[in-house]
Amino acid sequence: MRAYQRFAYVSLTALAIGLGGCQGYVKKADFDSAIGDLRANQQKQQQEIDGLTQQMQQKFAQYDAKIAEMNGRIHVDTASHFAFNDATLRDQDKPLLDDFAKIVSKNYPQAVVTVEGFTDAAGGSAYNMRLGRKRADAVRDYLVNTGGMPADQVRTVSYGKALNRQVIKGKSGDDGEPNRRVSLVVDFAGTQAQASPQTTPQAPQG
Repeated sequence: MRAYQRFAYVSLTALAIGLGGCQGYVKKADFDSAIGDLRANQQKQQQEIDGLTQQMQQKFAQYDAKIAEMNGRIHVDTASHFAFNDATLRDQDKPLLDDFAKIVSKNYPQAVVTVEGFTDAAGGSAYNMRLGRKRADAVRDYLVNTGGMPADQVRTVSYGKALNRQVIKGKSGDDGEPNRRVSLVVDFAGTQAQASPQTTPQAPQG
């Protein structure tokens, strides 16, 4: 709820200025009404998030994916895995992405989805940032072109081989497959994630 609280405070300040106009003050009845409306909207949004989280948990129980709710966002971890040094989307991962696109489009069509790309621990950081981006782009393209999600509402970001985001820290090759993945984040507040800068590729790695 922290994201909603911050949004409420900003909205309330703007509303108070608007209500005050040239008079320099806001009537208590107007102020109380504004607070009541903001709280009602927050509660409604939270109920929608809770409902969608539960629906995804039930639907995705058959897949190798973990669903978590964090500060007004729904995080679908491990939506897709990739072969070593490869960004090709696997056929076995497409059914989850199909279900994801249908659920989000039906329940919250205005939400922004961020596709996060990851690599294993092999090789240099620069190339892995680029490879993580390619993996995220592959999933994004599938969600848009096949899943029918609006292109301007699906973003990509690469975390490469960031140690604090590896499933099995320091692993690569056959042992590092859990690290070579893409995750999905549904942002109900519509906040666009900042994409990591692309870098010049080096020698091939995981």
